[in-house]
Amino acid sequence: MATAAYTAGRKRFGRPQAIIWSENPGTLQNGIYVPEGIEIGAYTTATTNLNQFLILSDHNRAPLDFKTERIEQRQRMINGNMRSFHIADKNTISTGWSNLPSRSYGGRPDWVDSTGVTTQGSEYTVDGGAGGVEMLDWYENHTGPFWMFLSYDKFNNFADDQTDDRYAHLDQYTEIVQVYISDFSYTVTKRGQTNHDLWDISVSMEEV
Repeated sequence: MATAAYTAGRKRFGRPQAIIWSENPGTLQNGIYVPEGIEIGAYTTATTNLNQFLILSDHNRAPLDFKTERIEQRQRMINGNMRSFHIADKNTISTGWSNLPSRSYGGRPDWVDSTGVTTQGSEYTVDGGAGGVEMLDWYENHTGPFWMFLSYDKFNNFADDQTDDRYAHLDQYTEIVQVYISDFSYTVTKRGQTNHDLWDISVSMEEV
């Protein structure tokens, strides 16, 4: 099962990968949001809660683009003033990858279920995050909504002591939204001589 230690073990650099796709909204563990269940490609003897989430790579990733739709009903009153009934704000989130390896490793990564560490040597993405094939497989198997974890600096809170749980969001997953994939396209830009190619991918997701 995924834990805070597992996600820390999967983190290659100072901050975790920007995006996780998950079957569930996760749980809060020691101030850190962690998806429940077992990651796709993890080594485990468990028979339940398999393939519950996918950590996407930051390898040549484009910026995260947010477009907000404000859902409201506006009407002018008899005195000419505008009155608005605000219902919700919903985001469309878009990003893409250029020359992304078509798979994260040469074989099954088999991340250790307790530590998030792998002994698989032939790593293709810089951080062990999902390659093009893994992302395409998720898209093809998720015609309905799923949860997306996002790691970026969103909240106006700062502290020198990053071990304080109150400020754990500064370098962890700050936002969890339920989304549909509204657009997914890819181009095979280069065919490799091994068992992976290089893809350009574009994906757009709408908040439920």
